[in-house]
Amino acid sequence: MTDVVKISGRIKQKAVELGFLACGISRADFLPDEKSRLEEWLVERRHGEMAYMERNFDKRLDPRLLVENARSVVSVLLNYFPEKMQKDTTAPVLSKYAYGKDYHFVMKDKLHVLLKFIQDEIAPCGGRVFVDSAPVLDRAWAAKAGLGWIGKNTNLISVEHGSFFFIGELIIDLQLDPDEKVVRNHCGNCTRCIDACPTGAIIEPFVLDARKCISYQTIEKKGDLDESLKGKFEHRVFGCDICQDVCPWNLKSVFHKEPGFETNSRLLQLTKEEWQQMDNQLFDELFKDSAVQRTGFAGLKRNLEFISE
Repeated sequence: MTDVVKISGRIKQKAVELGFLACGISRADFLPDEKSRLEEWLVERRHGEMAYMERNFDKRLDPRLLVENARSVVSVLLNYFPEKMQKDTTAPVLSKYAYGKDYHFVMKDKLHVLLKFIQDEIAPCGGRVFVDSAPVLDRAWAAKAGLGWIGKNTNLISVEHGSFFFIGELIIDLQLDPDEKVVRNHCGNCTRCIDACPTGAIIEPFVLDARKCISYQTIEKKGDLDESLKGKFEHRVFGCDICQDVCPWNLKSVFHKEPGFETNSRLLQLTKEEWQQMDNQLFDELFKDSAVQRTGFAGLKRNLEFISE
């Protein structure tokens, strides 16, 4: 066993010790297969108002433009599947990923620890932590590292873990042993995610029109929501899990053990009426360090009004 293989194994072991579901390694090079897909998606305007997707096109495809002398991409998965769900089945529905503390903080803290471990225990190196914080194609890198395949709903799906997880990366200038494992597509003839999407956002297998996606509408969209989608949100007020909830591979999901993702019990007990009557004070109490801060109180009220009419 070579030194590169050994140190790569130590990094993966440390990642698991930090609470990550899995860790995989890729060579930091150009992603040729993603270029045409991303170009078509942008040309068709399927990214909606997410103008940032148009910027730094080359950097999205080549990590060496993000980190000088980058040689390896270390991809990690972090489980967020909750044990406890919202009590009132008639209440506005919050995406499971937003139940606890904003994942950007939780994952970045863990990845910084992992980077310091590499620098202190493996070899001095330069690198950066990425959690939705730069033009990085998370799912493509995770798939390349053998952590799963990109399903028909465009989410990364793991044979072992389903898809209720976050993805993050370290891009470093240290040569590691890349995972050559390629996880074949296991979607088969299943179309449950496509059939279940109430707004028709998955316009064909493996192609998502973000403009129709409930997550995009309730989080990314500025101003008024799309009136043509009224009555189709199925009570979703922030984000959406429908295409994941129906995916057979998520029968393998197990409850997370991450303290940072523990949910405020008050949030889970909110009734439909309490959601509708929410004021700024309650919003701040429930979502102080939450990803829901991204849309803010005004945005959440806009979403509540849209699904209540």
